[in-house]
Amino acid sequence: MMTDEIAAQLVGWGRVVEIETRGRNSGRPVAVAAGYVEDADGSLLVAAGSPDADWARNLEADSRCRVTLGKAAWDAVAESIEGPAAAAAVAALILRYGTPAEGLGRGPVFRLRRSGAELP
Repeated sequence: MMTDEIAAQLVGWGRVVEIETRGRNSGRPVAVAAGYVEDADGSLLVAAGSPDADWARNLEADSRCRVTLGKAAWDAVAESIEGPAAAAAVAALILRYGTPAEGLGRGPVFRLRRSGAELP
């Protein structure tokens, strides 16, 4: 659950997605807000701005996550993407979010695919 009130509002409005991972060391749930683009297959593409981003490292250690977007929440699996597909995802994120997103591409890029039923 988000502790940052502004991030929680942005998630509620569907502007960003909340990704809940398990801490790779602590095992505790950790939630972050991240920019996303929806791919043609319905999966969400996200990217970290640093190779050391904890949420990205958590997904590398355990690909299972929980995604919240607007009022919908679902279980997902994060798939690492590289090469031209990752570059295209980063370009789409920069086009969607503008200049602050230009740091993207330095860290991992993921496709978040639904793995369970959507919750009401």
